[in-house]
Amino acid sequence: MQWLDNFFGISRQGSTIGRELIAGMATFLTMAYVIVVNPATLSNTGMDFGAVFVATILAAVIGCAIMGIWAGWPVALAPGLGLNAFFTYSVVIGMGHTWQEALGAVFIGGILFFILSLSGLREWIINSIPGSMKYSIGAGIGLFLAIIGLKNIGVITDHPATLVGLGDLNSLPILLAAVGFIIMVVLDRLRMPGAIIIGIISTSIIGWISGTSELSGTFGAVPSIAPTFMQMDLAGAFTTAMIGVIFTFLFVDFFDTAGTLTSVANLAKKVGEDGKVKGIGRAVVSDSVATVAGAMLGTSNTTSYIESGSGVKEGGRTGLTAVTVAILFLLCLWLAPLAQSIPAYATGPALVFVATYFTSNLVHIDWEDATEYAPAILTTILIPLTFSIANGIAIGFIIYALIKIASGRLTDANPAVLLVAALSILHFVFN
Repeated sequence: MQWLDNFFGISRQGSTIGRELIAGMATFLTMAYVIVVNPATLSNTGMDFGAVFVATILAAVIGCAIMGIWAGWPVALAPGLGLNAFFTYSVVIGMGHTWQEALGAVFIGGILFFILSLSGLREWIINSIPGSMKYSIGAGIGLFLAIIGLKNIGVITDHPATLVGLGDLNSLPILLAAVGFIIMVVLDRLRMPGAIIIGIISTSIIGWISGTSELSGTFGAVPSIAPTFMQMDLAGAFTTAMIGVIFTFLFVDFFDTAGTLTSVANLAKKVGEDGKVKGIGRAVVSDSVATVAGAMLGTSNTTSYIESGSGVKEGGRTGLTAVTVAILFLLCLWLAPLAQSIPAYATGPALVFVATYFTSNLVHIDWEDATEYAPAILTTILIPLTFSIANGIAIGFIIYALIKIASGRLTDANPAVLLVAALSILHFVFN
């Protein structure tokens, strides 16, 4: 296996082939839930579950393979939670666009992301956007996922007087969801790889045994991807009403990727003495190419997963870790019957649990400066309460820019902030 060592530079990175394979398995187990959660979410738009299931896996395979073979990073990619919720509940259900138009917006956003990744604008934008706004967006997306998960479970319901109300906590699905959530939290605390997927499967098994839901099968033929393959409506996406949507897909994907890669780089010792991340250019390009490929296949934005940190903690240092994840995802193509049998009360807790991790971003905000934390928290709150990532980000940046200008903090309202604020105003004007 000397050629494998030479190709990935495993020994040079102080790792071994065995350690890289184990790291890949650890990363896969921590993010395997996406093959169930993503098609379950996107199918609410009318997209074919089986086709999205295949698109989800193939997008992950392509993303991981490019990241591993070309970029040489131990980072796994797959359709991201948060963006798939924005795609489904904001763009399609909320704004009334077709899922084909939404795929077109993802595709265009991916192309723009690719262009940015090749230019010097990438560093300029990443370094110019205030940290408080980056953290607040991550937390806001987390709360957005939490509301969706709790709604799918039945814990919260709509109420004519108070907007939201409490569901029937005595119902078996909600009790099973609570069990699943507890399993995920406890296993994660015990540092067990695959805590989320174990929780989903365990909850589903209890539901199948109790008759609350039905298991229609485990293995089967690979579903056809034809219903979603190359179904992007680019003409429908090139409209003024979609400007804000494309911007949101681009913005969130861009900064989510930057945050994930920076975090993993610290763990994988890819940060040089000058503070710069080694090889981040290829990693970001890989991410953007994966998003374009995913849109063509039929899924929302494909992005780098922070769960990759679990593999790095196991010793993964090279692209072989990501390639291992790609192979494991590929083997899941024949699990469509099992994926379609997973009930909402089993996937809902996964969304809520992931949300708790996202909201941890708030700890990094400067709580001594009201001009920083006030617009940041407003952004975090508005994303779930408006049920729109785009609206929350847009209002947040407009308020941030106005507060900085009004308080004389003109250096904080840098050109990048003013650009985003101006685009946000256009978002509301055209919508």
